[in-house]
Amino acid sequence: MASTAVGTLDLPLRRVATGKVRDIYELDDHRLLFVTSDRISAYDVVMNEQIPDKGRVLTGMTRFWLQRCVDLSPNHLLTMSLGDLPEGAKPFAEELNGRFMIVQRLNMMPVEFVVRGYLVGSGWSEYKRNGTIAGLELPTGLREADKLPEPVFTPATKAVTGHDENISEAQAAEILGAERMEEARDKAFALYKMAAGYAEERGILLADTKFEFGVDEDGNVVLADEVLTPDSSRYWPADAYKPGTSPPSFDKQYLRDWLSGLDWNKEPPPPTLPDDVITGTRSRYIEAYERITGRSFADYISTAGA
Repeated sequence: MASTAVGTLDLPLRRVATGKVRDIYELDDHRLLFVTSDRISAYDVVMNEQIPDKGRVLTGMTRFWLQRCVDLSPNHLLTMSLGDLPEGAKPFAEELNGRFMIVQRLNMMPVEFVVRGYLVGSGWSEYKRNGTIAGLELPTGLREADKLPEPVFTPATKAVTGHDENISEAQAAEILGAERMEEARDKAFALYKMAAGYAEERGILLADTKFEFGVDEDGNVVLADEVLTPDSSRYWPADAYKPGTSPPSFDKQYLRDWLSGLDWNKEPPPPTLPDDVITGTRSRYIEAYERITGRSFADYISTAGA
C-alpha cells in the first residue's frame, strides 16, 4: 500500500495535513476525517518503527474523555462509526477501525492550553531558574514533581516542527483576544480538574495536559483534537509518586529513557527500535487506556466502529 509517511494510509481523499501522529483529510466544507497513526516521536524525531495500536489507544481515550466532558465544553466529534466513512475510505475499514474520527471543521486557535497540576518538565526547569512557572511566582522550596497549590495555565504557541514555545497568559490574550482566551482557559481549568479527580480515584495522577480549542461557524469555543491522552498528558501511577524525583509515566517516557542511553544526537535519522522497546511502549499505552477507562482494550477494538 503506498504511503507518504510512516503509517499513513493511501486514502483516496484530499489529505490537508500530516503531523507527527495524525493525518487529516477533507470530507467537505464542514467535516474532516482524523486518522491517528501508530507513529511515535521522541525529541521531535519520528521513529521509523511504529507502536502497534498506539493510534487506537489515543483515539479510544479521546472518545472516552469527550463523552465525560460534554457538560464542560462542546467538542468537535461527530462520529466514529464505520458506517459513516465516505465511500472511498470504506475499503480501508479494517485499518481505520478504532483510529478515526469524523469531526466538525473549526477555525483552530493557534495556542495550546496547557494546565499543570504538578511541578515537572519545562515548568520545573523554569522554576529552578526563576522561581516561576509561565512567569507566575511560586512559593519557594518546591521540589520536582511537587503538587502545585493550585493548577496553573501555561499557554504555548503551536510549532509546525520542533518544540512548542511557552508564552505568557498576556501574550495568549494578545493573540486570541482577551475574552476568547479567558473562555478557553476557563474551560481548560474545568476539564483538567474533572479529569484529575477522576484519574486519582483510579490510582493515577494527572500531572499536566494540553487542550486545543477551535471556533465554530457560530463563534462558539469548541474542544478539539486529542483529549487527555498519554501523548497530550503526563499520567503517573499514584503508588510510584515521590516528590523530589520525576515519577514514571504512562507515555513515551519508556522510549525516551531507552533512547537517552544511546550514543544518538537526537537528530534524524533515528535509531532502530528493538522489539522489546516496541512491546514495552505498547504495553504502557494500553495499560493507561485500561486503567483510565475501566474497559479492556480488546473490548474497545471490538466495539469501536459500531
